[in-house]
Amino acid sequence: MKPLHLTAIAAVLTVASATAQQHQSKKTDTIFFEDFSQKTLDRTRWNVEVTGNTVNDEQQAYVDSASTVYLLNDASTEGAKTALVLKAKYQPGYTSKENKKYDFLSGRINTMHKMEFTYGTASARMKMAAGAGLWPAFWALGNGNWPDCGEIDVMETVGDSSWTSNALHGPGYFGNTPLAYRAFFPAGTDVTQWHVYSVDWTHDSLIFKVDDKVTYTVTRAMVEKYGRWAFDNPKFLILNFALGGGYPGGVNKVKAPYYGISAATVSKIKAGQAKVLVDWVLVTK
Repeated sequence: MKPLHLTAIAAVLTVASATAQQHQSKKTDTIFFEDFSQKTLDRTRWNVEVTGNTVNDEQQAYVDSASTVYLLNDASTEGAKTALVLKAKYQPGYTSKENKKYDFLSGRINTMHKMEFTYGTASARMKMAAGAGLWPAFWALGNGNWPDCGEIDVMETVGDSSWTSNALHGPGYFGNTPLAYRAFFPAGTDVTQWHVYSVDWTHDSLIFKVDDKVTYTVTRAMVEKYGRWAFDNPKFLILNFALGGGYPGGVNKVKAPYYGISAATVSKIKAGQAKVLVDWVLVTK
């Protein structure tokens, strides 16, 4: 009986070891987590961008101001405990240090040189205002010249509350990139409600999701039909709130009162109702 007993113990230990190894292989490590629970934005983790020369014919200047980038320490009325707010502001005649004039201010933050990662899952819980020309985004970008550095657009919306988009930009596939997809929400759901937007990034694919449901999958082979795969280098995260410009204008065809921004949206901005809220940001491997 004793040899049989020892054999049984050995078998149990073998199974336990195999189970532990399997569990370990499925373990996810948190690389970065931000729930915006401080009184002010943590500048050791985030850079607040200031721009005076815009791209894509956007209509806003990004400024480092508590009026455009701030934290809600009690966001219970918004459906979160705490939250980051990126807010669009109407300020006609604002002049940047580059001597460019703008009628709108907004916010943009990033983790460049503070948190960068290669492969893993990046996700954010967000909700935002709808309105033609409101262009918030959650994305990742590599260092170096664009588009060679590679861009991963996890979530973009240009004011149509019924959908968000996923896209990739790189050498040979940028601007009006062929690697893009509009993900429509189920009936009764839109961008003004809380959703988790994410991307699973591996050596050979990027899988985009909304609320853990796959919206778009891009493989290395799909990308290499157009150009070099630009997604093996470290990326930093960006959260921004653009206004008007080429992408919104191309969708809504609005030319006035501002390129890509409707009169109704201008009224919303003036009323202080054009905001993006971010509950948390998470990066895991």
